[in-house]
Amino acid sequence: MSDVKPLGTTGTVVEVADGYARNYLLPRGLAAEASKGSLALLEQQRRAKARRDAEAVANAEALGKQLEGLALTVPVKAGGNGRLFGAVTNGNVADAIHAAVGVEIDRHKIDVPENIKSLGSYPVEIRLAKNIVAKTTVKVVAATN
Repeated sequence: MSDVKPLGTTGTVVEVADGYARNYLLPRGLAAEASKGSLALLEQQRRAKARRDAEAVANAEALGKQLEGLALTVPVKAGGNGRLFGAVTNGNVADAIHAAVGVEIDRHKIDVPENIKSLGSYPVEIRLAKNIVAKTTVKVVAATN
């Protein structure tokens, strides 16, 4: 089963003409006949997906609370005037989160509002789930070698 553009997404039950189902959808594996067993299996899959989604949201909320109170420190090479040699990127922030909490977060989910090119503290937003955003502070300090 897969998404069929004019009909709907995977998991939806739709009524189509017999010829369309028999000649196109069923041979290509795009759909299955709606029998009692297949409808029961579909409902079981929906419940399992809802349970997994609820568990993922709960985990994201817990991680969000953990990240809210966290002050991340990113050591970087800097010049004498406080300017950095380069910039602090989302990847650097993801590495700092991994070092502090031990959780891998995709760098694309980290929103650094401005280019960080000098020492100081900066606000950062981390999108953990659809409606869950953790706001934390990144403190950029000069690395001591």
